[in-house]
Amino acid sequence: MNPFFRRATDADASALWTIIEPILSKGDTWVFAPPQTAEDRSNILAYWLAADKWTYVYLVQNQIVGIFFIKANQPDLGNHIANAGYMTHPDWRGQGIGYQMGLFSLAEARRLGFEGMQYNMVVKTNENAVRLWQRLGFSIVGTLPKVFRHPSLGRVDAYVMFQSLLRNEPNA
Repeated sequence: MNPFFRRATDADASALWTIIEPILSKGDTWVFAPPQTAEDRSNILAYWLAADKWTYVYLVQNQIVGIFFIKANQPDLGNHIANAGYMTHPDWRGQGIGYQMGLFSLAEARRLGFEGMQYNMVVKTNENAVRLWQRLGFSIVGTLPKVFRHPSLGRVDAYVMFQSLLRNEPNA
């Protein structure tokens, strides 16, 4: 199978969209509204490929099956903590892609000099993501009540999750 990671480029936009569009169209895990227009597509791709991010693709047999970005969670005095976002192609879910991206992103964030990684809004009902991040060493450090408008469940809670990237330091 020979999977590998590489930095994403503008030339990957169409492949990225085949992952992003079906996930955002469901509206149940990301804060972006389901895309409706070509402008929406352009704006979302610009977000993923922005200069303030290190965006990576995960390839299997030369096909992009996952994407993620790493960026500073906050500017200036908070820029030592990373933030990240991940998406796996719907056809490749359940095959360990998210886990591999999580492992790689933690190592890469550490290599880039970040001292921790924080997820600001993990939707509580996205139980697979919550379990994955906990399996990779993240702790739930806060609950944000009713901050996500789920399309079928209404307003639901989200978690703030954190992991230290410093050696021998507890997560929370």
